[in-house]
Amino acid sequence: MINNEKKICVIGAGGFGRETLLCVIDGIATTNLKIEEVACFMVEDKYLTETKIMGVDVIPQSKFNPNIYNVVVAIGDPATRKKVVESLPQGTTFTKIIHPNAIISDWVQIGEGSIITAGVIMTCNIKIGKHSQLNLHTTIGHDCKMGDYFTTAPGANISGNCKFGEKVYFGTNSSVRQGISICNNVTIGMGGVVVKNISESGIYIGNPLKKLEKK
Repeated sequence: MINNEKKICVIGAGGFGRETLLCVIDGIATTNLKIEEVACFMVEDKYLTETKIMGVDVIPQSKFNPNIYNVVVAIGDPATRKKVVESLPQGTTFTKIIHPNAIISDWVQIGEGSIITAGVIMTCNIKIGKHSQLNLHTTIGHDCKMGDYFTTAPGANISGNCKFGEKVYFGTNSSVRQGISICNNVTIGMGGVVVKNISESGIYIGNPLKKLEKK
């Protein structure tokens, strides 16, 4: 996670961006490194209102140099995160932020640009796609395969043998039965319970789960 040659650049200084910085702070707690030496925030120029947040520099997008930073995009919405990732200059390198209290076996693959927060548990034969975000106390069981930009809010529980497409989002305290498949661009609302495959993009809520129809 820490590269002495490049600072970590956290893109987005909102709530999840600041929580991501906390992961970095906890990650260097047993070292002699100082947080201002290893990390900074980056925001769009029009949103630059502070030069420091939580003790680290905030740089405008116009001054971003991909040669001196390793990047994570700490924006919660998967579609927005993808747009930001794809807008970055050629040659941008992405890192992974993994909180030291996450429990992750050696048989878990985590894609570049992903952020894994405190209390996350992942067992074995799991693949997490690029630029994913697993929030506090998410659990993922054996043999799951998650597409790029997979996102969970705190307390999501994913049972084993699940297969998810790109830009799937699980709300706080949502859960899914084992062996479930979910297509691209699906949001499961807070407390939602998934017991059947989902083959149509959209927003799903409740228990039993139902699709939220557009008005």
